[in-house]
Amino acid sequence: MSSVSHTASPDLKANQVSAAVPSKTTESQEESRPSTIAVYLALMKPKIISLLLITTVGAMFVAAQGFPDLELLFWTIVGGTLSAGGANALNHYLDRDIDAHMYRTKRRPIPAGWVVPGAAVLFGVTLCTLAFFVFYTQVNLLAAVLSLGGALYYIFIYTLWLKRRTHHNITIGGVAGAIPPLVGWAAVMGSLDLTAWALFAIIFLWTPPHTWALTLMVKRDYARVDVPMLPVVVGEEETRRQIIIYSWVFFLVTLLIVPLGLFGWFYLLAALVTGGVFMRDAYKVKNERNKASARSLYKYSLLHLALLFLAMVVDSNLPNWF
Repeated sequence: MSSVSHTASPDLKANQVSAAVPSKTTESQEESRPSTIAVYLALMKPKIISLLLITTVGAMFVAAQGFPDLELLFWTIVGGTLSAGGANALNHYLDRDIDAHMYRTKRRPIPAGWVVPGAAVLFGVTLCTLAFFVFYTQVNLLAAVLSLGGALYYIFIYTLWLKRRTHHNITIGGVAGAIPPLVGWAAVMGSLDLTAWALFAIIFLWTPPHTWALTLMVKRDYARVDVPMLPVVVGEEETRRQIIIYSWVFFLVTLLIVPLGLFGWFYLLAALVTGGVFMRDAYKVKNERNKASARSLYKYSLLHLALLFLAMVVDSNLPNWF
């Protein structure tokens, strides 16, 4: 597997110290500073958490073949929120140097000067610790270990190792985002089976085209801080080609789980329709070569994943409803 060494640019090196320690805020910055609660919520990245919870809860409904125990559902959501939020807070800390130089991230809490780096670390570690305690005491040990493993993978494997060293960061790092359905399945069943791993595979294969669409939109940001995202290293044309390849693999896997007997006709119909739209948007990215098409694929991919899991829930519960 080839990799690209990360060498910080001169501008980044010169500004790393000042980025790590927020400068004195101006009056206008002070006036626009969010509340303390809003700042710490921002550290948790609630939009990302919401998608992770959709896949976690979706897996729980599929595993339960109906409505899972309400108390179990509640504590799994609490634990998942704490775990993902803690990992995201630590990601804020570890990426604080490059966040300060990227247009889309320079207003995050640490580079904006709304919270000191040490507080973000303490917050993140506390949330991850609480998450493990919640899962271990209120759910089960397997769910606790999986959740902690996902958080540690995101922090150490993706953020610290892969992100700044190789353009394979997204393909390998996608493991972290694919763990939540395993957590949800383990919460209900206490073990993992083929269906659980099928859900894992779907998210793992969905991640590259979803993320590469975003990187096409903000390529200059990543190039500025010398982060080897795919379009920075291999160029936009190759990135678009890889999006098509991974989109086809992802789409086919969403369909092939039906012949395995994991889901039925309703899911198959939903996967065909929503996947067809996904493939249409992927080819638009390849053919139109503009940010608008990349943005369209990126936004739809979020909806697509949610719709797939909703279809799984409906499909697995059809025998109970009719």
